[in-house]
Amino acid sequence: MDERKALDQTASSLMIVLCMVWGLQQVILKMAASDISPLMQIALRSGLAALLLLPLVLLDQKSQLMNPKNVKAGALVAVLFSLEFFLLAQALQLTSASHAVVLLYTAPIFVALGLHWKLPSERLTLLQWTGIGIAFIGIVVTFIRPQQIGVNTFQQQMLWGDLYALAAAIAWAATTVTVRLSSLAQAAVTQTLFYQLAGSFILLLGLAFFMGQAVVQWTPLVMGSLAFHTLIVSFASFLAWFWLLRNYLASRLGVFSFLTPLFGIIFGVWLLDENIEANFIFGTALVLLGILVVSLQGWLRK
Repeated sequence: MDERKALDQTASSLMIVLCMVWGLQQVILKMAASDISPLMQIALRSGLAALLLLPLVLLDQKSQLMNPKNVKAGALVAVLFSLEFFLLAQALQLTSASHAVVLLYTAPIFVALGLHWKLPSERLTLLQWTGIGIAFIGIVVTFIRPQQIGVNTFQQQMLWGDLYALAAAIAWAATTVTVRLSSLAQAAVTQTLFYQLAGSFILLLGLAFFMGQAVVQWTPLVMGSLAFHTLIVSFASFLAWFWLLRNYLASRLGVFSFLTPLFGIIFGVWLLDENIEANFIFGTALVLLGILVVSLQGWLRK
């Protein structure tokens, strides 16, 4: 009954749609940033999505929302989840959405490193270490900035934004490792997601007011962005992803991981008219190659 299936047309099509949604979310956040800060957008979408998710959590007979052991782990996961999106929000104010999405999706590399040190069953093979090396070379290449007169301040700003995005990836990886190693590994997925969403709403909303980033101009773009992020990203896409993980082989789903950054770049260039440097394209290719080697090492060895 618990056996996972190989990918079929339904799963493959759904994964492509999810990757498009996840690649688009940073672009939409940046598009609406002049009327609502990315930090405030993320806080509000988390709160609204948590309200939508709560009935599902309460109706799930396996849910143990108030179990002290789960609450403790849930609080830690909520803090890490909030840290990830706080850093991402700061990144989007300083760098392009294309840079942010590529660097954010280096998280699988840091997950692999974290689990390597904690779980014997997750020890990295030589092939996976090679993939990590390729990915880190790619990260270094993406940070290279051509020296041009008159744009040093802009380059410095983008560099800090890129660093924030990379730090967000590390926070995302820490969240994943914490879930894997805590009592939440056996908890209902809706319960874990609720901890993340409710916790990030409280923490990020407080930070938004503290940092003076809570002002909202209720334009059609802002309302559309909140609807997209609440209903599509934070609620529907995560539930669809968890459904896929329950029914299909995770290693096969990982094949699609490289599509999200690619969609992010495409949407960033198309909707925001962002310029993509040659070294960033080359670095991105190395990063994605490294992630694929790490994720699909079993298939590659065969």
